[in-house]
Amino acid sequence: MRVLVLGATGKLGRMIKWAWVEAPDLRRVWHQRHGTPDGNGVSFELLPKARELAAICDQFDVVVNLAGIVPSRPEDLSLNRDLAVAVQNALGDTPHLLASSAAVYGRAGGLCRETDAPHPVAPYGQAKLEMEEAVLAMGGRVTCLRIGNVAGADQILGAARKGQILSLDQFEDGRTPRRSYIGPSTLGRVLGDLIRAAGQGMALPDVMNIATPGTVEMGALLDAAEHPWTPRPAPEAAIGEVALDITRLSRFTALDPEAGTAPALVAEWRAYEQATRSSP
Repeated sequence: MRVLVLGATGKLGRMIKWAWVEAPDLRRVWHQRHGTPDGNGVSFELLPKARELAAICDQFDVVVNLAGIVPSRPEDLSLNRDLAVAVQNALGDTPHLLASSAAVYGRAGGLCRETDAPHPVAPYGQAKLEMEEAVLAMGGRVTCLRIGNVAGADQILGAARKGQILSLDQFEDGRTPRRSYIGPSTLGRVLGDLIRAAGQGMALPDVMNIATPGTVEMGALLDAAEHPWTPRPAPEAAIGEVALDITRLSRFTALDPEAGTAPALVAEWRAYEQATRSSP
């Protein structure tokens, strides 16, 4: 299976690259915007290179699109839409797995289904929703992956990695916010299964939630990581739980309920951190 991964130098790209070390059936090529790529990489800007992008994408069975703008970067968030549209224009009938975000659900509490009307509240979630709408309106074989919190790429464990002391909202029942999560190696495995399904001609849904079963408390996550935190009274607007419905996803990959527990998520995160720290 020939796979092109666009935007491979970001957090998720680096995690997937690590997770796919033992996926010999995936002949992957990693894209970056700048610099000199290694032996199985390509380097170019996506937007100014429409013709080159079409010629490159034509060589692959599936394109995984992680390219985008995150809130911590100074670029205009609307570039998420522009980048995704440029890739979709270049693909023809090649399957396009496009990284979106659970942020499109905004303040929706409880179980979030792909058929629910999104109500993003943050600019990033709004930008991702506009990206989805623009690409889906074009037609073609595109699936928007609404990815939940990824252990290590999230704000909680990311801050713990930096040694920051954290305060968490605590509700009247004593619990901290609960969210759908997925670990780096599980994300790589799940994405690999979706690539294989798409590359073999299976029709994927136009939108799909990506997470492990259930939710995890942020306090439990930090406890499993043995990182100190302090509780603070949750404000009235705080969201107690956002859980992603993964019924669609479960049709294409096996999902272990234990993979979404705090100890398992922390173990995957630490395995990734250890491997990347020791790599040259």
